[in-house]
Amino acid sequence: MINFKQSIAKAIASIVNIDEKELESYIEIPKDTNNGDYAFPCFRLAKELKKAPQIIANDIKSNIQVDENIIEKVEVAGGYLNFYIHQELMTKEVLEEIANHEAYGKSEVGKGKNIVIDYSAPNIAKPFHIGHLRSTVIGGALYNIYKYLGYHTIGVNHLGDYGTQFGKLIEGYKLWGKEYNIEEDPINELTKIYIRINQVCKEDEKVLEQCRMNFKLLEDGDPYCTEIWEKFRKLSLKEFQRVYDLLGSQFDSWNGEAFYSDKMPEVIEILEKSGKLIESQGAKIIDLEDKGISTPCIIQKSNGSTTYATRDLAAILYRARTYDFDKALYIVSYEQTLHFKQVFEVAKLLGIDEKYTNGLKHVPFGMVSLPTGKMSTREGNIVKLEELLNEAIERAKSIIEEKNPELENKDEVAKKVGVGAVIFNDLSNSRIKDEVFDWNQILNFQGETGPYVQYTYVRTKSVLEKAGYMPKIEDIQFEKLLDEASKNIIKLLYNFENILEQVTEKEEPSILARYLIELAKGFSNFYNDNKILVEDKDIQNARIYLTYAVGKVLKTGSQLLGIEMPNKM
Repeated sequence: MINFKQSIAKAIASIVNIDEKELESYIEIPKDTNNGDYAFPCFRLAKELKKAPQIIANDIKSNIQVDENIIEKVEVAGGYLNFYIHQELMTKEVLEEIANHEAYGKSEVGKGKNIVIDYSAPNIAKPFHIGHLRSTVIGGALYNIYKYLGYHTIGVNHLGDYGTQFGKLIEGYKLWGKEYNIEEDPINELTKIYIRINQVCKEDEKVLEQCRMNFKLLEDGDPYCTEIWEKFRKLSLKEFQRVYDLLGSQFDSWNGEAFYSDKMPEVIEILEKSGKLIESQGAKIIDLEDKGISTPCIIQKSNGSTTYATRDLAAILYRARTYDFDKALYIVSYEQTLHFKQVFEVAKLLGIDEKYTNGLKHVPFGMVSLPTGKMSTREGNIVKLEELLNEAIERAKSIIEEKNPELENKDEVAKKVGVGAVIFNDLSNSRIKDEVFDWNQILNFQGETGPYVQYTYVRTKSVLEKAGYMPKIEDIQFEKLLDEASKNIIKLLYNFENILEQVTEKEEPSILARYLIELAKGFSNFYNDNKILVEDKDIQNARIYLTYAVGKVLKTGSQLLGIEMPNKM
């Protein structure tokens, strides 16, 4: 397809003598279509050219030489230069591209680059609750989109399967294991033990000390502690898989914290050789005061056991060697911002190439809390993710029973709609925003939701089914799609690949989710303004093909977010 932004930037660059790529990055898409298809803000050049933006705009307009086959006209509005593309050309470019490429919007922009995405990462032996949903679906969407853009993407589920909490669980199991039916209902029963042992630890410092010692024994390979830990891990993964199956989540690696237990001594050795590892109150730390971080990074506790930081550093070393990554993303809540600042700074002491330390990036997201406050497993106030997803499916099923009781494959459709509603609700909000859990909001099927996007897709399928045929691209007369509603859809379709690139630039899947809502609304306007099945065969062919194109992009975009599309609703 013609890159219209590039054509505009090239024409401007020949006049102002500024890098074409830089100029291209300034070009905007106006919200009001009366202001053209693209707008160039001349105030970005005011400082360099030492002129008022409006004067710059008029100067460029007077001297610019554009390809008149591409750009219909150029106008000045305040400090902006507005460019109007030949609509028929844009329509032809978009529909031919969709006709000729099975995977529209797919590109090779990331070819030769390796991206590691660390996401989901629930703690074993604890419930998989709604707090884990955000990391799982944000990471899953980024994984899909990076892959679609040609990056070699490695999805890692860095399970929380190590740490002091296991010392607590081992102690609780030793004391009361026989009272609980762990084989039958592992996560719930282990949670009861965890809540109970935490209560005892609050009241008795000696028990807490024994829990810490249990973890040290586990690290040292004690057979009893290792056997119990392995049992907890195996039972937990079986439970988690049910949730991952509902969400459609997949990972390339399940290497959790425990995987790095034999790799941490090397990290400590490297840090000792760097001369930066110092002793403080019996623990080994890295002082980061000179890097503007007042809290030191603890590498080894006073009892000799390791920390999250040690394990994350071992993981960085392993991933650099194994995956040769260009970027390593950590999809973890903003509560861990300090932790990652510390770890990424200490990683510079590991002796690995600067490429790797420069590629480390924490992708924070807001917290999910209950109306009563923050969730906590040890306090026992959580909403389990499996329960939420099953509730969503049940609610979708009741709506289907009420509105379309004769629908085939009701259970399958209810699953796609219910789970899709939960995923879309999460991804349609800016990831950094906090959320207060609200059943009605999360499972709302009205308004700008996942089910609305799915319904629009089903409507496109219904139109094509009624038409009973699919016109060939060679038979489409592009001039039949010059009404406002059609033009709006074409512009949205043209911008699909750019939207995907924006998602990866900002690590923000909500950009794609909002785009899908706009495309669904655009089709709704088109559907209301234009009868699709008409007597004029040329108009009908053009409108059928545009309907097909919208359906194709709605389905592709939704699948990239991890949402499946039903064919009927």
